[in-house]
Amino acid sequence: MACGLWAGKLDAYVDGELPPADERALREHLRGCASCAADSVELLQAKRAVQAAASKRFLPDAGFRARIQKTLAAPRSPRRNFNWLPALAAIAAALLAVVALSFAYNRNRVRERQLMSELADLHVATLASANPVDVVSSDRHTVKPWFQGKIPFTFNLPELAGTPFVLVGARISYLNQAPGAELIFRVRQHQISVFIFQDRAVGTVLAKERAGTELSFNVQSWSRNGLRYFVIGDASADDLEKLSSLLKSST
Repeated sequence: MACGLWAGKLDAYVDGELPPADERALREHLRGCASCAADSVELLQAKRAVQAAASKRFLPDAGFRARIQKTLAAPRSPRRNFNWLPALAAIAAALLAVVALSFAYNRNRVRERQLMSELADLHVATLASANPVDVVSSDRHTVKPWFQGKIPFTFNLPELAGTPFVLVGARISYLNQAPGAELIFRVRQHQISVFIFQDRAVGTVLAKERAGTELSFNVQSWSRNGLRYFVIGDASADDLEKLSSLLKSST
């Protein structure tokens, strides 16, 4: 199908609103069309920027807590003895705590979505690249040593013989300006990116283990031995679960 016919569907694609048949066809088109893939990357980045800007709108006013505390600390009139004031103060303090926890939870959710969107961007950028990997090899004993001196940690790769997965190669990726590994695997006609970063590059945004979808991609994530793993691709959730199990067994 001509690129012009796909252009009108890219917005729906990055929002995860395409019918399954169109979504599969467009993914196949992106693998062979660098122009459309680049356009999809720009749309994803614009979407992430809008989400980040929107999230700031709902941050609490910096003076909100100060106003509440000032109200609670205001001198009481000596002429009347309001026995209900301590109860009111306790209720106000409890409400303030609930509001603070709610904002903290929502802020973490926004940061989590921004992080997962950034990883989806990196995966799409790899699909769109004319040279998706810096080291091309299906041999784990070639790929792993290639990272020595390039990233500040080491990791193990599983034996893939007898599995449907093929190691295509690897490259260096960056998250929050920290270097990490991006491993490219293939299963049938699907490409999967496995990102590995140090825990401190990710922070405490994510739960210990996570599985779900992000911008139409399936995602698996977990933390092990000070490293954070992300497995992302358009392969089935079952395929990602199997590859994740192989990676976990090698650590």
